[in-house]
Amino acid sequence: MILPVLNEAAALPGVLSAMPSGFRAVVVDNGSDDGSAQVAEAHGCRVVHEPVRGFGSACWAGLQAAEDEIVCFMDADGSLDPALLPLVADPVERDEVDLMLGARRAAPGAWPVHARLGNRVLMFEVRRRTSITLRDLGPMRAARREGLLALDLSDRRSGWPLEMVLRAERAGWRIAEVPVSYQPRIGRSKVTGTLRGTLHAVGDMAALLR
Repeated sequence: MILPVLNEAAALPGVLSAMPSGFRAVVVDNGSDDGSAQVAEAHGCRVVHEPVRGFGSACWAGLQAAEDEIVCFMDADGSLDPALLPLVADPVERDEVDLMLGARRAAPGAWPVHARLGNRVLMFEVRRRTSITLRDLGPMRAARREGLLALDLSDRRSGWPLEMVLRAERAGWRIAEVPVSYQPRIGRSKVTGTLRGTLHAVGDMAALLR
């Protein structure tokens, strides 16, 4: 279980305490200055320090550090419930799919309008240009570690989630999604919670589509 983290000290205790049995968290600290790494260590987690800023940098560092055959990714801001991780991991373990994503079903106020619209436009373009039928580029996802490493993902910024899906489709992977609840995050958002962050993320992903 890979948790990319940038200043999530307020959310981490709840997220880590809700981790279901059989899931071990690898917390990748991407330069936090609020004690996030210390919070994770206090909960008995393995902490990996990735000094190069970027969502993709943190995810890649966690993927390299992970040891389990199946790895999951999830935001550590409290917006996603770790208890739902088996929904994305179990179909991969049963070899029913190669990449499973959690499609967000947002509670009121959880998903800013600009971020939701950006995701909708992006996924329309993905469906138009590829054989992928996903409705959401969900941040909760699961796949086999060796397969992900073989995809040789290169984006180290906000394009990482889309690059994973595009390369998996190109490699002939079975890709699916399952609904997961999405709640208001704890603390201040660094990416899609702000208009500027959403524009940066969409820009990174649009470059991959081009």
